[in-house]
Amino acid sequence: MKLTLIATAAMGLESIVAQEVRDLGFENVTVENGKVIFDGDKDSICKANLWLRTADRVKLRIGEFKATTFDELFEKTKALPWGEFIPELGEFPVIGKSVKSTLYSVSDCQAIVKKAVVESMRKKYKYHRISMFEETGDLYRIEVAILKDVVTLTLDTSGVGLHKRGYRVDQNVAPLKETLAAALIKLSTWNANRPLVDPFCGSGTIPIEAAMIGQNIAPGFNRDFASSSWDIIGEESWNRALEEAEDLANYDQPLDIMGTDIDFNIIDVAKNNAVEAGFADLITFKQMQVTDLQSEKEYGVIVCNPPYGERLGEREDVEKMYHEMGKTFEKLDTWSKYIITSHKDFERLYGKKATKRRKLFNGFIETQYYQYWGPRPPRN
Repeated sequence: MKLTLIATAAMGLESIVAQEVRDLGFENVTVENGKVIFDGDKDSICKANLWLRTADRVKLRIGEFKATTFDELFEKTKALPWGEFIPELGEFPVIGKSVKSTLYSVSDCQAIVKKAVVESMRKKYKYHRISMFEETGDLYRIEVAILKDVVTLTLDTSGVGLHKRGYRVDQNVAPLKETLAAALIKLSTWNANRPLVDPFCGSGTIPIEAAMIGQNIAPGFNRDFASSSWDIIGEESWNRALEEAEDLANYDQPLDIMGTDIDFNIIDVAKNNAVEAGFADLITFKQMQVTDLQSEKEYGVIVCNPPYGERLGEREDVEKMYHEMGKTFEKLDTWSKYIITSHKDFERLYGKKATKRRKLFNGFIETQYYQYWGPRPPRN
C-alpha cells in the first residue's frame, strides 16, 4: 500500500530532517514549514521512526482537502477510508490546530472530525449505534490541522515524541532535546574518526547522541512507538526493521568523546544516562570548568550548549565566561568549534566572528548556532 508520510520538524531543522529522509532512501521528498513530506509504505513507518534523529514525530497522512464550512469538513472527512487504518476496537482521540482559516474553532473541528470518523467506521464495521465503539484497543491519535482553509488529517505513528530515546534516566534543569543535540552534531564537521568534546555537557545529551551517530545506532532502537502494535503494519515488519538496524550498527567503531561540566552532581547524571544508553566505556565524563579545557590532540570538534544568561543575575557571569571561553578555545587552533546560544553579543564577547551562523530554536528560545571551522584534517 502506497502511503504519504510526514516527518515533523522544529523550526530551522526542516532541511536537516529532509536530508535524513533522503539518506534513508525515501522518495518524492517535499519540504514545508515544520514538516517534510515523503512517499512510503508500511515498512517505511518502521524505518522512519527507528532512524530519524532530528524529526519530532512521524505522521501518516490519511487525507488533505479544502474546507470552509463544517458540513464540508464533515463530509470530506467521512469519505476517507478510516476503517482501512483503524481497527474495530482502536482508540482514536482527535487533536487539532487551525491557523488563518475560516474554521477557526479547534474544539468544534475536533468534534466534527471525530463524528465523521465514527460514521465512516460505522459503515465499515456495520455498527448500528455509535455507542458500540468501545475504543479499548491500540492508540490511533488523529490530528486535524487546518492552514489557510486546507485540512490535513493524519494519524500519529510515533506516540511519544521521537526525542524520547529511552536512555535519559535523569536530567538537569534545562535539558537539551535529543533531536536538537543530534542536529547540532550533524551540522558540525565531526565524524567518528575525530575527537569530540562538549565542555557544558549537562546530562550528557550531546556526547550520547554523538556516540549513537558514530556507531550508526538507530536512535529509536530501544523504545516503542504508537504504531508498534498496529494491525496495518504487523509484527513481521517491525522485527525486520529492528534486525536491519542491528545489522547496520557498528559497535566496534572506536570513539573519542568527552563531556565536561562544572557541576559534579550533573556529571553523575550524565554517567548514568551513558550507562543506560550502552556507552559507559565509550564516553569520558569529567568535572571541570571550561577554562581548564586543553588537549594535545589535533583536528577535534567542540559542540556545546553553554548557559545563555537569560535569567536575572546570571548575565554578567555568562558574559565573562564567554570571554574566557574564547581565549581557551583559541589555543585549540586545529579544532572546529560549534556553539549554540541566544546571547545577541556572543561573537563580541567570544572575541571572534563565526565562520557561519544558523538560526535555530531551542524550545521556544531563538538561538544562533555559531560555527567556527578549523582546518581540515590531512588525508591519510
